[in-house]
Amino acid sequence: AERQIPGNALAADADKPFQGLNKFGVSFLNHIECAELQSPILKKITMIDTPGVLAGEKQRVGRAYDFPRVIEWFSQRCDRILILFDAHKLDVSDEMKRVIEVLKNSDNVRVVLNKADQVNSQQLMRVYGALMWSLGKVFQRPEVLRVYIGSFWDEPYKNTENVPLFQREREDLLNDLRSLPRNSTLRKINELVKRTRYSKVHAYICNHLRNQFGLFYKQSKQEKLLKGMLGEFKTVSKQHGLAPGDFPDVNRFRSSLERFEIWKFPKLYAGQMTTLENVLSKEIPALMKILPMVEKQKAQAAQDEGNEVVEPGSNPFGAGAGLSSAQEPWAITGPMKLKYDNMFNEQKLTSGGKLTGPNAKPFMLKSCLPAEHLGLIWELSDMDKDGCLDDEEFATCVYLIEALKSGAMKEPPAQLPLTLIPPSKRSLVQTSKNEDFV
Repeated sequence: AERQIPGNALAADADKPFQGLNKFGVSFLNHIECAELQSPILKKITMIDTPGVLAGEKQRVGRAYDFPRVIEWFSQRCDRILILFDAHKLDVSDEMKRVIEVLKNSDNVRVVLNKADQVNSQQLMRVYGALMWSLGKVFQRPEVLRVYIGSFWDEPYKNTENVPLFQREREDLLNDLRSLPRNSTLRKINELVKRTRYSKVHAYICNHLRNQFGLFYKQSKQEKLLKGMLGEFKTVSKQHGLAPGDFPDVNRFRSSLERFEIWKFPKLYAGQMTTLENVLSKEIPALMKILPMVEKQKAQAAQDEGNEVVEPGSNPFGAGAGLSSAQEPWAITGPMKLKYDNMFNEQKLTSGGKLTGPNAKPFMLKSCLPAEHLGLIWELSDMDKDGCLDDEEFATCVYLIEALKSGAMKEPPAQLPLTLIPPSKRSLVQTSKNEDFV
């Protein structure tokens, strides 16, 4: 990390969104640290990594802070929550149950079944079923949680029979994460509506409780109201037509009210609730109408940055339209890619679904091509220069090897032609479009 900020300094920094963490005290702030890195992806996102959930004997020791409440604070401000389970460790501890309890009403939770390569296909089916059963008991909702299956670490797969599944699941997870920026505005509006509804319910509850007090025996009346809080919730719901799902947790609300003298709460006036109603009925719909303009501004910004923007109604085959580099067809057809994928999945891959140089060497040597040709093929195929080949780079590698063996090429090209570069990687590679190869 280029810069590390201790928790107490982090919470005091007005330029960062963590000042709300001060309410958890020094005992928590001593356990949090911020690391700042020079990375393009971190310009627009912040990643929060939590400590592992305690289980077994460690639960007796506990923590010096309220871990579930801290998780709740972050969950109200983040776009996506990933809960990771290991395939060989599915137990839901007491602390995990408390964490899930504060997350069960969140719609931004996803589950990852990690290290799934540790088990074979039959065992994986049983593990997945056991995980879904355990989560169903804790989340207690009819909707099925989305669970991504894979092995998200840097070690080679131990069992390769499920590699195609892992790769598809990984891509689904990445697509889910890529969709977050596109829907960020809608999520913020959704959060605004949700908090406005909660504020409305909270105001009606406090005003109802305040009106129950007379001139005498206020303390005993408060104790009676606190004991029958669930009944008071039902009364408020009927009086004002409020949905029961908008009410807070009764036990937590009761615990919070014990610290206050309810009869001293300020009176609620009709005009104040009218303001809240206007937010829900007029201002939010007006805000939704602005969204298309926001999308148009984003498109204009992309155009200013040099990205291609397609005008509505434009003829893609009109005069001067031409094909962009991303639209040029790939020389590797669907059946060829399927054949190469089968060969790729037979190799010893990393957990990220890639083939390292040492693991690719035996396969490439089987071609009996000169070492200098194989070296150049590797350089051409490793388009992102990460020292590994993914499935598309591997397909290009095999394509070149087969072309040399069949005599279609006498030697590897000095530079990959555009048609041999997968469309997804053409922005990474500088190519010459006038070079053709079949």
